[in-house]
Amino acid sequence: MTAAAAVAKAAENAEDITSLNYRIVGSLPKRGRVSAEASMKTEPLAMSMKLTTAGQSAHDPLEIRFVDGVIYAGGSAVASPKLNGKNWLRADPAVWGRGGMDNNTYGVVPTQIEPSPVVQSTILTGSKDVRSIGTETVEGTRTTHYRGTVTSSGLGAARDAAKDKATRQRQIDSLDQFMVLSLGNTLTMDLWIDGDNHAKQFRMRGEKYDVQGGTGGGPLDMTITFLEINQPVTIETPPAKDTTDLGALVDAAQAG
Repeated sequence: MTAAAAVAKAAENAEDITSLNYRIVGSLPKRGRVSAEASMKTEPLAMSMKLTTAGQSAHDPLEIRFVDGVIYAGGSAVASPKLNGKNWLRADPAVWGRGGMDNNTYGVVPTQIEPSPVVQSTILTGSKDVRSIGTETVEGTRTTHYRGTVTSSGLGAARDAAKDKATRQRQIDSLDQFMVLSLGNTLTMDLWIDGDNHAKQFRMRGEKYDVQGGTGGGPLDMTITFLEINQPVTIETPPAKDTTDLGALVDAAQAG
């Protein structure tokens, strides 16, 4: 199987992923170093994450949950007397795990990890120079490592050249995820594929383009590892009595 065919097969198989436990490490523009452990499921779409960013203790991460169109944030990072002793801040309507322009987590989740990692793993299908690097072991799993560069024009060309509706939709989704990254030009992407033709890990690197200022907004270097796929995932809604609504806080602040 050619490198391009292997990457395309993994993208096709991504559609069979209904749940995922995953890890994120790397550097994000304007956020610096980040690390996270997360779980998600697709039906209904829900996510839980423990996120640590630069300057924050790994022992006290920001806890994030997305359930039923509501984003929740908890932990000391959101602790405030204004929460009246409650442990969670909630905001809605929220969107996570969708296309670039659709997502809205009120700044709780960094932009680059608002999309679904399952869809992000398919971006390499738009590369014109994908190649095999060799075999490597990732989290105890034997994988084949692929690398290529991706541009918006390349993804657009792959979309236009798609031979069937399903492939075309995957390319549309990949292009949308690429645009979320706001890269100035080229994304370098590494993808590790296991023996079942599923993505096991991917890494994305590039210089971010600052849309407002027109200059570099800082580098992107992010690795996402799929720890488990299609295993039971339970994501609980924080108790209503332990949450404060963001809208209510804003209204109170405006009222003085």
